[in-house]
Amino acid sequence: MPSILVVSGPSEGLYFPLGKRTTVIGRDEGCPVQILDDRVSRKHIQIRYDDGPGKYVVLDMKSANGLYINGRKIENECDLMDNDELQIGNTKIMYMTSEFPDKLSAMNAYKQRGQKMRPTIEQR
Repeated sequence: MPSILVVSGPSEGLYFPLGKRTTVIGRDEGCPVQILDDRVSRKHIQIRYDDGPGKYVVLDMKSANGLYINGRKIENECDLMDNDELQIGNTKIMYMTSEFPDKLSAMNAYKQRGQKMRPTIEQR
């Protein structure tokens, strides 16, 4: 089951398995995933499971500061892929197709992924 992990920002370390329900992420305390970041709107984005193609999609809920996926501004609903990095405000969220037993395991998997992406030879 896919999950999300907050990898930077004021709410760093939060981990949530997604399930097949719609998940709203924002600053509002009524959101299933609350991000304590002044640049995040009360209801910033929504992640939902689309039964037809069997994919998760993300939608910016007309937030003030927008949604970026892997550094690119997203205007419309967008399919999520494994290891997509979502940025809302000053917060970065990693979308992973794996579920982990706890947030420590998820954070370790994220850090290992980062190590694999580092070059082995330094450029000068």
